[in-house]
Amino acid sequence: MIRRVLIANRGEIAVRVIRSCRELGISPVAVYGEGEQDALHVRLADDAYRIPPGPTLPYLDIHTIIALALQAGAEAIHPGYGFLAENAGFNEACADAGLIFVGPTAAAIRAMGDKVAARGIAIAAGVPVVPGTEGPVDTVEVGRSWADAHGYPVAVKASAGGGGRGFRVAHSAAEFADAFTGSSGEAQRYFANPTVYLERYLERPRHIEAQIFADGHGNVVFLGERDCSVQRRHQKLIEETPSPAVGPDLRQEIGEAATALARAVDYIGAGTVEFMLAADGRFYFLEMNTRIQVEHTVTEFVTGIDLVKEQLLVACGQPLSFRQADIAATGHSIECRINAEDASRDFAPTPGIVTRFRAPAGHGVRVDTAFDDGAAVLPNYDSLIAKLVVWGRDRAEALARTKRALGEFQIEGVPTTIPFHQRLIDHPAFVVGEATTAFLAEHPEVLPSSSEPVRPAQQEAESPAREVTAEVNGRRLIVRLFGLPAGDSPSAPATPRRAPRLESKTPGSHRHGIDGAELTSPLQGTVLRVVVTPGAPVNRGDLVCVVEAMKMENEITAHRDGTVSSLAVATGDSVRIGSLLAVIE
Repeated sequence: MIRRVLIANRGEIAVRVIRSCRELGISPVAVYGEGEQDALHVRLADDAYRIPPGPTLPYLDIHTIIALALQAGAEAIHPGYGFLAENAGFNEACADAGLIFVGPTAAAIRAMGDKVAARGIAIAAGVPVVPGTEGPVDTVEVGRSWADAHGYPVAVKASAGGGGRGFRVAHSAAEFADAFTGSSGEAQRYFANPTVYLERYLERPRHIEAQIFADGHGNVVFLGERDCSVQRRHQKLIEETPSPAVGPDLRQEIGEAATALARAVDYIGAGTVEFMLAADGRFYFLEMNTRIQVEHTVTEFVTGIDLVKEQLLVACGQPLSFRQADIAATGHSIECRINAEDASRDFAPTPGIVTRFRAPAGHGVRVDTAFDDGAAVLPNYDSLIAKLVVWGRDRAEALARTKRALGEFQIEGVPTTIPFHQRLIDHPAFVVGEATTAFLAEHPEVLPSSSEPVRPAQQEAESPAREVTAEVNGRRLIVRLFGLPAGDSPSAPATPRRAPRLESKTPGSHRHGIDGAELTSPLQGTVLRVVVTPGAPVNRGDLVCVVEAMKMENEITAHRDGTVSSLAVATGDSVRIGSLLAVIE
């Protein structure tokens, strides 16, 4: 048995791994970056080591992470998900240092990490794939020629991509060049590999994924499917199991395809095989994620199996603690990703301080998080604050429980996706289980309405709030008082000031800044590219620049018709909320 594990990750997944380690009697060790010394995963671990600042994000520093694992006396490293979880080089570096990598082999990671190679493996294993190019596409011209011959829409996909990164859709020949360069550029930034390939883009499919698990003793099992169709920017917002669109026969076919692919690469550990389910009921291989998934929680709820604990046991060389015949899915489970994003503004990321965090509870409710009062949503990382996971005896009960839990969830200090999820859960198309990947495009009414942004200088001044309990005619009431300076007593006379506004902190992408000629940044991030030049005419809604914030690309558009009289930023510049981008007169 492994006695000590370093967790090369942060946030809720690090907390999740720590708790499974505790149940197995394994000592967990945390690592952390700048500003995270008091993070929950650091506080819960037996030991914690700071990753010093460097040229990359701290959780990508392979050399330092391995050195810290050895210094801590760890025998294994659990990579969580994201960061280095699907990095074959990291896996091999662990082996070279005598450390166990909790996950599949480097060969399996490399085989499935190259999406072009993975398509070939899937075809050889008899797994259906979407029609596409046989190999990488090197130029816009070659790609457009293939698309013209096979028809639009066409998906341009990063060969080394995943998680919605390096994915663009061209609905016509006129859109192809932008889709190609956008996909290739994002692939280079996130995966250091600009290679792309093409696939026919399925209209209105469902995103179905299969959870598989394998050990080193020849056992490969299928633990059911998850429906992850509601997405923004090809990234998931809500997941459930079982899928409302999958019956017993289709489930068996999907399971057989997923396990066949796992066997084809001698897979070990937890993995997810993702498929697109077309309207005609046929399914096609999309990709394989060689790690534990964010949404593994819903599978755990219906099967009763701790998948992270199984990861650790399999990494020790033990066989799975269950067989295929032992898996009996019961009930229905739904997960809502609670992100620091403003859904009313194209899901713009909203970094900041969570001033109040109160999670729901009760029967069938689980919240995976690393947040509590005062925790920071850092701009360098993903916007996920918490995962709200519920279980019900059937889908109707799970929906009702999700609605109740969302109503209890209190997060203050930053806008979150809770209002979006509340509207989604009540939407008739979602209630009857008809959501596809086109859901948000087809049902924009599910998005909360926007409001005027609070400017940064006002945010700090207006953020203090106090709650007092009052009794009026025998009825207990809670009154929230805004605008009190920190430390003021609710009973003391409040300092006269302008009444605060009740709106989100930051506008999102496709929004302008302040009124007038100045276009300001709605978020904090890095300018990836500027697409206009001084003197260029623009119309309201035209793209001006792209700002990356919290691992998302956000398109900033012109707020008015006019001419770009000046530009205040260039590619690579860092901007804050309210920073001047351009003047349009």
